[in-house]
Amino acid sequence: MAQVEATTERIIQADAETVFDALADYEGTRAKILPEHFSEYEVREGGDGEGTLVHWKLQATSKRIRDCLLEVTEPTDGELVEKDRNSSMVTTWRVTPAGEGASRAVVTTVWNGAGGIGGFFERTFAPKGLARIYDALLANLAGQVEKA
Repeated sequence: MAQVEATTERIIQADAETVFDALADYEGTRAKILPEHFSEYEVREGGDGEGTLVHWKLQATSKRIRDCLLEVTEPTDGELVEKDRNSSMVTTWRVTPAGEGASRAVVTTVWNGAGGIGGFFERTFAPKGLARIYDALLANLAGQVEKA
C-alpha cells in the first residue's frame, strides 16, 4: 500500500490567529464552511480544537463515501491534526502569517492507498479531487473571516 497525499493552500486576508480560531471552532464556524461533500456533521466531544471528536461523511465521488470519526489535536501553535479513527486518514491544517493582516492556510491529507490497479487510480485521481473539496472549504473559510 502506497501513501496517498493531497495538499492545497490559500492566502486569506485575515490574521493567522483569527483564521486558526475559526478552523478550530468545530462547534460553530467549521459546520458553516463545509462544502456539500460533507454530511452528517456532528461534534461528539469538545468542540474547540484539541480534544474535539467530530463525525462526518465525506463524499469524494458519487460512489465513494468515507465515514469519518476524527480526533483533533494541536501538536504545535497554528496546527490542527485530525486523525480518523475509522481509517488511516490524517488531515493536518497549518495556519501561518503571510504578511500584514494575511495568513496562509495549508491543508494536507494523507492515507494508506489501495494496492493494484485500484490503488493506481486512487493515487492518480484522489489527490486532485480532495484538493478541490478543500479548496472549496478554504474559500468558504476566507468568506467567513475576511468579512469579520
